[in-house]
Amino acid sequence: EWPETGRLALYLLGLRATCPLPEPGPQRLLVTWLKYYLEEDWAGSRRHGQPLTSYYQYSLGVLALCVHRKRVREEVIHRLLAAEHHGRFRHTGGSAVDTEAVAVLAFTCLERERLVGSRLAAELQAARRRVRRRMVEAQDPDGFFGNIYSTPWAMQVFIATNTCRTQPAYGRAMAALLENLDAFTTAATMAQALPVLHGRSYLDIASMHCQEEPDTLTPVSAKPPAEMLGNMTLRLVVECPEPRCPQHQLYNRTVSAPAGASLLDVLRAATMQGPPNFTFVTQDTPQGPFLSRVLGMEARQQQRRYWQLLTAPGTSLQMGVADYRPHDGETLILHLSEW
Repeated sequence: EWPETGRLALYLLGLRATCPLPEPGPQRLLVTWLKYYLEEDWAGSRRHGQPLTSYYQYSLGVLALCVHRKRVREEVIHRLLAAEHHGRFRHTGGSAVDTEAVAVLAFTCLERERLVGSRLAAELQAARRRVRRRMVEAQDPDGFFGNIYSTPWAMQVFIATNTCRTQPAYGRAMAALLENLDAFTTAATMAQALPVLHGRSYLDIASMHCQEEPDTLTPVSAKPPAEMLGNMTLRLVVECPEPRCPQHQLYNRTVSAPAGASLLDVLRAATMQGPPNFTFVTQDTPQGPFLSRVLGMEARQQQRRYWQLLTAPGTSLQMGVADYRPHDGETLILHLSEW
């Protein structure tokens, strides 16, 4: 069975943040499962040279264990250190910022909670300085680290290492984040941005005094979005690289959809407007719907394939299918890619 490293790690982080009642039995069982997943995950390195899931999920697992003050085998930590040192966090066509940030948060937690010896702590400090320097050097002109969704992760690094007040790059990132808060529409993305807006990082979960936490959670009724009248026309293109698909382009036609519709709504509209017939399948994830199959071609994590979302001529979208709202006349590209 495919290891659920990242999902279980996020659940354990959320569980600790909610100050659960002191019933250690179930939590202890989940922590044991996470340790098991970390070992099962690494079994993929014998075939792929990296975890079965990703270094992002693997780092989340180490971070979650540390926040629960559980020791991690030194071999597990050295795996992440080696990946950082040899630049293995980056995947094809993407950014390594979020993965590097999660790994550095895990490194900082292990050092802060004194779960490692002095020699290993020095290696973690050196890796932390390298990653932080790379983030500053690679900051986009618009203020983002990597993209809008990896930016809160990077900002947590500066918060956790007490460098946010002395680093101008952090101030630029905060300004960019405040201008784009409407992009954070799912529970998972909000959970990444909210701590930063309060000057906190996930490491603060480990030192929470739960007895002092007031119950301030109240339901909020969101206002429905303003209705937009009329339709828009877009071009939808589906691409699959050779040699898997000799014809390369599997679909290319105009699609009519209501103005203000999401990309997911556009895909639904396309299924009603054949021929040629358009089909797709999504899978529910904590980050929202994940495009898992298009025209019978499946995105398989085991084979490191995914459907990349782009706008012509080749700009990668930084939002999911349910969040991105295309504009009239835009060309949307679904490209079967590998990482």
